[in-house]
Amino acid sequence: MHPFRRAVEAGDHEAIEAMLADHVVFTSPVAYKPYPGKAVTAAILRAVVRVFEDFRYVREIAGADGRDHVLVFTATVDGKDVQGCDFLHFDEDGLIDDFMVMVRPLSGANALAEAMAAQFGRIQREAVGG
Repeated sequence: MHPFRRAVEAGDHEAIEAMLADHVVFTSPVAYKPYPGKAVTAAILRAVVRVFEDFRYVREIAGADGRDHVLVFTATVDGKDVQGCDFLHFDEDGLIDDFMVMVRPLSGANALAEAMAAQFGRIQREAVGG
């Protein structure tokens, strides 16, 4: 089991944040613009934990060089089923420098977009340390 998966499944937010490079870029499935930086990425991931219900990883796919990893997940958001993938790329220090999420179906993505929009103020406050 990949250490990131182990940390997520254990709810270990400190371990998750420790795996993020300072220069990580988070690409959301429901936002046009990527979010650069460790603080905002960590805040987004904490918000995702708040909005996803019944979250579980169901599959792992690893690149041959160990620098790319895909974790396939299922969850519900506001009663809507969601399937998705976390695409992780690791820098030369073994930290996540690129984190892209994709989800389906559209009804689940829409529910996720609404739930995350409701979290946006808190994400912003957490990202700046408040």
